[in-house]
Amino acid sequence: MSAVSVTAVGKDARADALVSSYERAGYARVEPAVLQPAEPFLALSGEDIRRRMYLIPDAGGDDLCLRPDLTIPVALDYLASPQAGRPARFSYLGPVFRQRPGASGEFWQAGIESFGGADKTAADAEALALALEATALYGVAAPDIRMGDVGLFAALIEALDLAPVWRRRLAKDFNRKTVLAEDLHRLAVTGQNGSPEYQGVLAALSNADPKAARALVADLLSIAGITTVGGRSVAEIAARFLEQAELGAGAALPAETSQLIARFFAVAGDPAAAAAALRGFAADAKLDLAAALDTFEARNARLANKGIDTARIRFATSFGRGLDYYTGVVFELHDPTGRIDGQLVAGGRYDGLFARLGHADPIPAVGFSAWIERLFALGAAPWASGSGAAR
Repeated sequence: MSAVSVTAVGKDARADALVSSYERAGYARVEPAVLQPAEPFLALSGEDIRRRMYLIPDAGGDDLCLRPDLTIPVALDYLASPQAGRPARFSYLGPVFRQRPGASGEFWQAGIESFGGADKTAADAEALALALEATALYGVAAPDIRMGDVGLFAALIEALDLAPVWRRRLAKDFNRKTVLAEDLHRLAVTGQNGSPEYQGVLAALSNADPKAARALVADLLSIAGITTVGGRSVAEIAARFLEQAELGAGAALPAETSQLIARFFAVAGDPAAAAAALRGFAADAKLDLAAALDTFEARNARLANKGIDTARIRFATSFGRGLDYYTGVVFELHDPTGRIDGQLVAGGRYDGLFARLGHADPIPAVGFSAWIERLFALGAAPWASGSGAAR
């Protein structure tokens, strides 16, 4: 931060009061270690976070990092605890670290993580309700609510007649929201799915045993002294090469499939209007999206039961959060005046995270993080002013 120090933000009494309220709601307060293994973040976080991480070489051979977020550290601690696999809820407040040009690499986040809840739509609704408490505490009673649902897109690509490689490719593209439209256009029109200089390598790998091919690429990168490229690990780069080979030099997304995806991504509005539009789209395209839409509408009802005016929610099927582990609802709360650039609070459902961290069984999970730096910068009335912010 420039005008206000990181220390001042960290000592802001409202932030502590916020997490205390989450504790009273049943979310045990935790403090994960600042120094974390780098590999889970490199494998699971979005590209923006990966390229901004502070990496620290470790004498033991595995890189470490300053935690760039708190979701993965809380999840790792949970898996290492006797509670692993059982329902548990956690809250936190502390600094995270990302390289940010023109701003401090250290900033504070508060938030909650809910693991193992069987009633997913209820847990989703509670997460958004608690997120709204964070903005209210800092004087923003009616933030802009932006929402999407990765699960709806997953249901779409599962219902389409696509090869598994295309499903994997499109699922990854969705999480890169800033380039999603460009990616879909490139996949639809290009006949070359790799840079020309790589075509010889891709052709050589196309008929190779997958494990051997992955090992070959990893060995070549290691010989060159490369451990990451653009935030991707050596393993990810090898997998990317194999994917390109599988897609083939002349492959392109079928035109009719591209048109269906474009129609899907055109759906936007409040959740009720979006649900109706998606029901109509599914019927017209003869696609079975019933289960995902039932979940979507059940969540909307839960939100309304929490007293949230769903007509205020700006839902879009194309909305994503740029993090690779989200699997369901995603949301962001923004300053309605536009004074603060970037989300004030953001989160969503990530049921696939624990399997990717090595746990044998899937564990339902939902949570969010509040950017205390941005909330603090809104200039709400001081803590002791009696403005009603404390609760």
